[in-house]
Parts: sequence; C-alpha cells; structure tokens
Amino acid sequence: MPIYEYKAFAPGGATQSGIVDADTERDARQKLRRDNLLVHKLSEIRGGKRARAKGGVNRDGWLSRMRNARAAQTGPRARETEIIGGVTRQLATLLGSGIALTEALSAIVDQAEQRRVETMFRQIRESIQQGTSLAEALEQHPGWFTELYVNMVSAGQAAGNLDVVLSRLADYMQAQRALRRKIVGALMYPTMMIIIGSLVVSILMAKVVPEITAMLLEQNKALPPSTKLLVSVSAVFKDYWWAFFLAIGAIAFVIERVYKGSDKGRLFIDRNLLRVPVLGELLRKAAVGRFTRTLATLLQSGVPVIQALDITKKVVGNRVISDATGMIKDRVIEGTDISTPLKGSGAFPSVVGYMVAVGEQSGELEQMLDRIAGAYDEEIDVVTERLTALLEPIMIVFLAAIVGYIVYAIVQPILEIGQL
Repeated sequence: MPIYEYKAFAPGGATQSGIVDADTERDARQKLRRDNLLVHKLSEIRGGKRARAKGGVNRDGWLSRMRNARAAQTGPRARETEIIGGVTRQLATLLGSGIALTEALSAIVDQAEQRRVETMFRQIRESIQQGTSLAEALEQHPGWFTELYVNMVSAGQAAGNLDVVLSRLADYMQAQRALRRKIVGALMYPTMMIIIGSLVVSILMAKVVPEITAMLLEQNKALPPSTKLLVSVSAVFKDYWWAFFLAIGAIAFVIERVYKGSDKGRLFIDRNLLRVPVLGELLRKAAVGRFTRTLATLLQSGVPVIQALDITKKVVGNRVISDATGMIKDRVIEGTDISTPLKGSGAFPSVVGYMVAVGEQSGELEQMLDRIAGAYDEEIDVVTERLTALLEPIMIVFLAAIVGYIVYAIVQPILEIGQL
C-alpha cells in the first residue's frame, strides 16, 4: 500500500502535516477528508524518495540526498540502535500478548515520535501485507537493521517463537549499548583532559608568553637557556599554529583511511592497540565479551552455528578477534568443535577456551557463553576503573610539567633582572 505525505488545513485554519497510507491518491484524500482535513499538498513516499502526486518534477535536495546515502549504508548509528532497541522490546511484548504482527506494527506506527521511523514501519507493514516475511521486510532497511537482527528474526519466524527472539534481541542491544557506554566513559576523561590541556597551553604559547617575553627582550639582557627555548617555541607556535592542527588532522585522516581502507592496516592497528597496557586489556575484554554474547544470542535463537560464527565475525569490533572467529568457523566446517580452534587461536584468553569446552561437553554451550559474557562485563568495569585511575595522575603530572616549565622560564629572567 503506498504511503503519502500530506500538508493540510485543520478546522480553524491551523496547518497540519503527516503521513497516511492508502491505495491511491484519491483514497488518501478521502481518508483525510473524513478527519476534517483539507489537503493542500500530497506527495507519495517510496523507499525514502518523494514523488509529487500531480505530475510535478521530482526534486531531491541536499537533505534528501543525505538521507538516501544514509539509507544505503549498512548498520545503524547509535541513535538508530537506541530507537530500534525500544521498538524491539515493544514489538516483543505485543506479540507475546497474542496480538497479530500487522496490528503490532500498526501500534508501533501510531506511537512513533519521528516521521522517518513512522514511514519506515509503514513500509514494513505494507510489505508484510503483500506477503513478504518480516525478516525480508527488515532487510530492505539496512541502515536500521543489521544482518544479525535480520537473521535472528528469520530464525524466530521459522521456529515459531518470534516474540522470544525479539525479547532476546532487545536484551542483546541493551547490553551492547551498556558496553559501549562503559568504554566511551573510560576514554572520555583523558580525552577531555587532553583537549582542555591543549587549549590552555595553546593560549599560553600564542598569547601570554609572547607578550611577557617581549617585555624581557626590551631589557637587552641575556636570557637564560630555558627562556630562549620558550621564546623559540612560542615564535614557531605563533607563526605556524595552523600547521600544528593541520598535521593532527592529516595524521587522523591517514589513520582512518588505513584502518578502513586496508585489511592489513586495520589488522596492524588493532593488534598494536591490544598490546597497549590497560587500554589493550580493556579492548580485548570488550571484544571477547561481544563475541560470547553475540554467539550466545544467535545460537539461543536457532541460528545455525556456521552462520552464527559468520555474523559474529562482523560485529566483534577488532580485526584480531574477527580473524580468529573466521578461523574457528573454517575449522568447524571441517568437522571440529568450537573450543579446540578457539584455544589454539591465541586471540582469546585460555579460560574462555576451557569454559567453552565445558559448555560443549555438557550440552549447554549457549548458557556457558552467556555466563562468560556476564563475567567479562564485570571485568570491564574493573578495567575501566583501573584505566581512569592510571590516566588521571599521568595527565595531571604531564600538564603540570608543561605549565610549570613555562612559568619557570618566564619567572627566572624576571628574578635575575630584579637581583641586578
């Protein structure tokens, strides 16, 4: 069923806009007329593109092009993940209460707070009414639903427990958001310290130091070596500060291109990040926790182990762990169990391999993977506290040393002149 976006006049002359689904433009106008709305503009929406209903020219502005480009990307951003997590929980509750899927989607459409979310779920509902499965309808929106999400929904539909699978999905997405917040929170403090410290030092070197050193140079006295070095650095910074920020931007750009554009470059960066004290431990535990939780969720939902490992490989977030997961999948295809190649990969802590082996032997692999993920969540909390406790004094001492040197280099010649 087509979806139309409208602008209309409500009783009293107020302007109202929204979207409505109808078989034809005429039906859409009749629907709106029954709601006492006088249609001013009516446009059909198809796959994120808008067509004028009365033979007008299609015009895609820059905003529309940005939306289309975003829709073509795979994987949601943090905001979309949060929205989909809430909708998934609501949909699981509605289906668990015995409400039909199309009616549950209608309820989601009615309470959607954003126009794009409402439009997307209208399109999903329309596809299902035309005979498409929910998984296939979700697959048409890769900017919102990941491969993991689509495959779990497909497995849930095949097993007849879609509400249970959606509930597991909501729990999984909530756990992933919590893990992301822990890592971001651990890195936020040192990042803010670096930014604030850089701003303070930049202001001192570009504004305060030149004015004070100019007064010292007017005295025609020999400056101590520390002050001469400060004057030279300040002059370079004042004249070429733009080159400093340009170099930082260029380095960041090169690292990003190497990381995203080269498999070897990403492997090199990820491997060396894991070797950084404390930070590497945090990243490894986060990747292993993501591996175990994702694999457990997929297996519990009925996804075949080969397909589950293939999906898990794409979401662990570290190339070292990802390559190890791919190797495990290849060995499982050859007929081995999961724990043997996992132990031999060297990417996972040995305790994970032994716990997975116990889970396989007892027939409770999914539950064991869940326990491992829970244990690593607790360990991540400990490591984040250690990282913050370690970086805080290091950053304070480093910034204090820089500011202290600047003060010393300025005060020393002033004291010498006073003594003379």
